[in-house]
Amino acid sequence: MIEFININKDAPFLKFKQKYDDATNANQKNIEAICISSYSNKFNEVNARYVNLKILNNKNFIFFSNYNSPKSQEFTDHDQITAVIFWNNINVQIRIKALIQKTSADFNSNYFLNRANNKNALAISSNQSQAIDSYETVIKNYNKSLETDNLNECPDYWGGYSFIPYYFEFWEGHNSRLNKREAYEKKGSDWHSSFLQP
Repeated sequence: MIEFININKDAPFLKFKQKYDDATNANQKNIEAICISSYSNKFNEVNARYVNLKILNNKNFIFFSNYNSPKSQEFTDHDQITAVIFWNNINVQIRIKALIQKTSADFNSNYFLNRANNKNALAISSNQSQAIDSYETVIKNYNKSLETDNLNECPDYWGGYSFIPYYFEFWEGHNSRLNKREAYEKKGSDWHSSFLQP
């Protein structure tokens, strides 16, 4: 589930919350899953992966990751991302363009302190995306962390990312393919809305 804090009153944020509520009421599975696309300067290519969107605080969409991971380097080198959510139970896709940055160390520590021990053990024990000799080694490192590490202390290589959108597109699918597409684009301090052809 996504935690909503101090919901922003601008139209696209209210629409996002409305669609989230609709999906929740429709028993959407994996409702927090969001695909984040980023650009790699090193390899001159675009990468995408699903993460769990944990918090929407005012304008800030927040998820958590290992700061040593490839995607973290991509966020540092190129701070523009695209995010996509698809809630199939209500046949709604939401596309977002945004700028991304790390959350503060204090925020990360407070969040980490309130997480389950098994999640923290994985965060501490994993060198995310690094090659390893076997899956059994992953399990061994995880179990060792559970037994020996301070699971309340947030490591400096783990924390949140916050992205603030400047573009939303809400796509609503229909059987006739007369799909409804409504876009919101930030221009200066104002949001401008328009409908897009299917």
